[in-house]
Amino acid sequence: MERCWNCSATALEGPPHTDGAPALSPQFPHRAFWGALSAILLMVVIALSVVGHIGFRQPDPQSMLQVVRIIVPDETGMMVNQSALVDQRNDVVIYSVTSIANHTSTVMFDIKHGLICYKPDNQEICFLRKMEGTDYENVHTLLDESKKVNQFWLVGNETQRHTEFLGVLGGSHVDASTLQEPLQTLCQQSSIYWTRRADGPGKQRLIYFCIDICFPSNICVSVCFYYLPE
Repeated sequence: MERCWNCSATALEGPPHTDGAPALSPQFPHRAFWGALSAILLMVVIALSVVGHIGFRQPDPQSMLQVVRIIVPDETGMMVNQSALVDQRNDVVIYSVTSIANHTSTVMFDIKHGLICYKPDNQEICFLRKMEGTDYENVHTLLDESKKVNQFWLVGNETQRHTEFLGVLGGSHVDASTLQEPLQTLCQQSSIYWTRRADGPGKQRLIYFCIDICFPSNICVSVCFYYLPE
């Protein structure tokens, strides 16, 4: 099975590595640091755009935007640095995931409207899908735990990992103007497509894009996309 150049997930086949992982190191590569910093700035810009559309009524502790860091070793022991902008008031979580290759992609959980949006690094494209029960459970662990701390270190041999495949519906182009905020702000200059859960692309189809998303509950999900035949 072939994979794309900017995949941020690790191997798709075989069981997760659960023992013998190298000791965690608090140091990150220089490029990863700047990638994470750029990601945080991007999330703040998106959040400020959203706030500008929604507007503030009265100062409220729950309306504060909070940046949370999630640090987890991948299956090879390399450190993966993720940042999440948590907006408790508007039920929005914006993940920014920087891969080892220094590609940063955005994942937005719009809990209020029950949608997830995946936006690959440096590409004017957005993939949408409806949230399911496990998505609500995972993202609510982040909303709840972020009220206590703003940084999480996940232990490699205790982390549950699994892969989800999403087929891109090439004929389901979405007009950005039909989306609600904050998705409209994130994708207003992008081509937007619906996706649906699938068993996998098989041997004849190229995986277009993968991204790993981790949660404080010690769960990491590798989401991989491929185009379905029209």
